[in-house]
Amino acid sequence: MRKILLVEDDTAIVRTLTDFLAGEGFEVASADSRMKAESRMAESSFDLLLLDVSLRSGNGFQVCEKAKEKGLPVIFLTASADENSVVKGLDMGADDYIPKPFRPRELLSRINNVLRRYGSESKIRIGSLTVDTDKGIVEKKGQTLTLSALEYRLLVLFINNRGILLSRNKLLEDIWDIAGDFVNDNTLTVYIKRLREKIEDDPAKPELIKTVRGIGYRMD
Repeated sequence: MRKILLVEDDTAIVRTLTDFLAGEGFEVASADSRMKAESRMAESSFDLLLLDVSLRSGNGFQVCEKAKEKGLPVIFLTASADENSVVKGLDMGADDYIPKPFRPRELLSRINNVLRRYGSESKIRIGSLTVDTDKGIVEKKGQTLTLSALEYRLLVLFINNRGILLSRNKLLEDIWDIAGDFVNDNTLTVYIKRLREKIEDDPAKPELIKTVRGIGYRMD
């Protein structure tokens, strides 16, 4: 399980982000000051830091210096729109910078992008699903799922395009390319149905792969 250190002194943000990220399969620890953050980093290992620039005790730039000494990726969270703060954070080695208020799904996407760049984890977690893209293994609540090659590639296609509406034509084109076999519209419907039966808690009310009627599908 990937571990995130959230350095933030706004208790409402800490509570909201901790609950959200835990639901996405992350282990989250928090610190509300520079001293506590540095103590946490000394005591435990982390995969990534989410770091508020403005702290009541110390500031995020000081914490960023310590994190980069350890080779840890850093995403700054800030309410400041000051260009100098953005430039300073990036010059110090911050990997991304997202202003408040932000959408949790956008932050999740940025976290996954940074982790992929660092190559620290080949496992992607979406709700109760874990997809190991190195080994080609999909687990749901710890149980390995048996997916056909096309079902697996369809799932990875959705994962790589999270939040993006994929038309049926786009899916047909991409599946045909990766499968090397002709896939028609009816076959796509069958594969979507089979995939949902395996990954959704309730296939009749899908939460992972949602239908956008008359257009296509989207994974949020």
